[in-house]
Amino acid sequence: MPASWRIQQFFKRGFDIVAAILLLILLSPLLLLIAIAIRLSMGRPILFDWRVVGKDGKSFTSYKFRTMVQNADALKEQLRAQNEMRGPVFKIKDDPRVTRVGRILRRFSLVELPQLWSVLIGEMSLVGPRPPLQSEYEKFTGWQKKKLGTKPGMTSLWQIRGKPADFDEWVKLDLEYIEQWSLWLDFKILWQTFLIVVRGKNY
Repeated sequence: MPASWRIQQFFKRGFDIVAAILLLILLSPLLLLIAIAIRLSMGRPILFDWRVVGKDGKSFTSYKFRTMVQNADALKEQLRAQNEMRGPVFKIKDDPRVTRVGRILRRFSLVELPQLWSVLIGEMSLVGPRPPLQSEYEKFTGWQKKKLGTKPGMTSLWQIRGKPADFDEWVKLDLEYIEQWSLWLDFKILWQTFLIVVRGKNY
């Protein structure tokens, strides 16, 4: 890789560490309030163990705030026919398993905040392709696995470009990000993500 690319990667990692630390400190009161809201409305657990696949197919466990009912996995198969995503990923816009508090957390992307820990320890980045679940990864074709050629992120091109319902289009956006990556692109994605979050338009 060119020296300039390696230098940018060094600054990307440094930015991730500093930003994750600052956000975890500044948002700690909000994190506590969210945890209390989940505990009072849904009980335990407060966090959802998110077993996903990262760079080069390496598995790791990240965390999200729990937004669904406790038997969400059991209900998933019953809802399989309503899947709105073409491909190995399961997504329903108005998923009936999501609770009232969960819908608020999802609308403003607050569900993602625990992933800042994964960013801090180096398993994820602030910006990068979204990591797939292990069960989804097992259904990937060869070219779809190329999206794992870089460290996964909390936000991506897919999230700021309307979230297309075709998984192949999702992968193409991830590959576009990998091919065109620069620090400037990361900052643009972060800024557009911020605008989406503050407007409550994370659908």
